[in-house]
Formats: sequence, C-alpha cells, structure tokens
Amino acid sequence: MATPVTQRVQKRRDALRKAGLRPVQIWVPDTRRPDFAAECQRQSQLAYQADSADAEMMAFLDDALSDIDGWTA
Repeated sequence: MATPVTQRVQKRRDALRKAGLRPVQIWVPDTRRPDFAAECQRQSQLAYQADSADAEMMAFLDDALSDIDGWTA
C-alpha cells in the first residue's frame, strides 16, 4: 500500500532538517492583481527620475557602456 502524502512530506521535511536546513516563508507580490502592472510602472518611473537626476550615476553608466565594446554573448 502506498505511503500517505502527509507521511512522505513529513519524511522529506525531516530529512531536510537533518541536513541542516529549515523552512522559511517568503511573501512576494501577487502578479495576478489587476493593479500590479500599474504599480510596477509607478515604481519604475520613480527609480528613473531618481537616477536621471543623479549626474554622477549617469556618468558612471555612460562609462560602463563605453567599456563593453567588443563583448559577445
């Protein structure tokens, strides 16, 4: 007879704990929300505005771009 799912899961979790791992829960944005894309756009715009106002950052990025000539993927 097959081992019940709960017993297999518990056995796997016990093995992982024995290997020195522990479970963690990670909360991430829900990409299915109707306002997700708009919020991404809003945050991207804020980051763009902050970066474009930073002349030192723009000079650094320009220098980095000029250093990739000849690179291949």
